[in-house]
Amino acid sequence: MKLCIFGAGGIGGYLGARLANAGHEVHLIARGAHLGALQSDGLRVESIHGDTAVDLPATDDPAAVGACDAVLLCVKSTDTRAAAADMDPLLDDETAVVSFQNGVDNEVWLAETIDEAHVVGGVAYIFSTIKEPGVVAHTGGPARFVYGELDDQRTERIESLDDALSASEGVDAVLADDIRVELWRKFAFICAQAGMTATTRRPVGDIRENEASWEMYRRLIEEVCAVARAEGVDLPDDTVSEWLDFAADLDPEMYSSLHYDLTHDKPMELDALNGSVVRHAEDVGVAVPMNEAVTAILAPWAGGSD
Repeated sequence: MKLCIFGAGGIGGYLGARLANAGHEVHLIARGAHLGALQSDGLRVESIHGDTAVDLPATDDPAAVGACDAVLLCVKSTDTRAAAADMDPLLDDETAVVSFQNGVDNEVWLAETIDEAHVVGGVAYIFSTIKEPGVVAHTGGPARFVYGELDDQRTERIESLDDALSASEGVDAVLADDIRVELWRKFAFICAQAGMTATTRRPVGDIRENEASWEMYRRLIEEVCAVARAEGVDLPDDTVSEWLDFAADLDPEMYSSLHYDLTHDKPMELDALNGSVVRHAEDVGVAVPMNEAVTAILAPWAGGSD
């Protein structure tokens, strides 16, 4: 397959390297110092699943790549609309644009600019980041990538992507039965983990040890689940307990990317996380006071200084 990684950071860089190692034609879109390093020295991945290094074409101009079989969109949600506006040179009639991003709105935002027929839902479970320009560090998480057509059809293109990802070493590939369930399921966890570590500016271990903070963590998950079900998403009954058990076993020093952006004056994905919960809740008439509190506390900081 010819694949474009739109946003070759922690998630995109990891996927690009693994797919290239599996023999696929991979093009990277990046920017800044990271792009310069990719062009001069190639991409290096340091991973708990094994290190690798690849030399792949990298650019900041989609026109230099041309039409692809699939575009894996891995930019922050704050950049989704801008990426969609630049995506036309990458698209052929059957090109799949797979959003491996945080939140449940990216697919809708993409469809505002590109034809919805191109849009595919995706979820990434991986802790990875740009360690330094040209170097991606995968430090934890199962490297599980879940994806599916928005109508849950088993199309030729989604099966081809599934074959490519499934054959890639270091990738746990899952073709979803219902991608909306998977999107909202992860959303429930990340709104709690991101929201609590950012508002308290403390790691999850400290949150677990404080009764009131741990209760708020739980209520954030519950609120997201309530909104999802009100929208007709058939979340498993044990979603809340599953994520609380998961969070209870996290490294006590674990924070979130939202906390990182807050403490480094970078634009935050608040609008795609807790802010999104508030918007969806208003549409379906569900009370979400914990998510409202997180949104109100962080809103003055959300724009960063970048």
